[in-house]
Amino acid sequence: MRALLQHVSHCSIRTESGHGTEINHGLLVFIGINDTDKQADIHYIVDKMLALRIFEDEEGKLNKSISDVEGDLLLVSQFTLYGDTRKGRRPSFNKAAQPKDAHPLFRYLMDYAQSRYTLGRVEEGRFQEHMVIKPILQGPISILLDSEKKL
Repeated sequence: MRALLQHVSHCSIRTESGHGTEINHGLLVFIGINDTDKQADIHYIVDKMLALRIFEDEEGKLNKSISDVEGDLLLVSQFTLYGDTRKGRRPSFNKAAQPKDAHPLFRYLMDYAQSRYTLGRVEEGRFQEHMVIKPILQGPISILLDSEKKL
C-alpha cells in the first residue's frame, strides 16, 4: 500500500455525481492499494500517518503530528500511485488492485482511520468516481509512505 500525504490548509472535492466534501488544516492523503495488500498494510499506513511529525511547532520545526494539531484527514483512493513507468510511454497499473478487491480494503482503511483518529474529521473521496480536487498546499510538504518498503 502506498500513501501520498500532503499538508493542506484547505482542500475540497467535488464529484460528477454532485457529492462534495472539504477539510481545513490537515492532510490530503492519496491511497494506492496493490494486489497483495492486507489489513496489516492498512494498520501500518494509518498508524504511521497519524504519528508522523510533519506539522510545524511554535519554532517552525516539524515536530508535531496531525494528532498534536488536531487536523483533519481527507483520504482519496488513487490507483495511479502504482503506475509503473519503466517501460514505454504509457504507465502500467498491473500492480494496482482491481476495484472489486480494492474497494473493501479502502472501506476498512476508512473505518480503521476513523477508529484510531478522533481529534479531527476523517473525510473521504468517492471510490471509482472522477473528482475535482482543490488542495491549498502548505509548505509544500509531501511525504510518500509504502507499507511494502516501510517508507
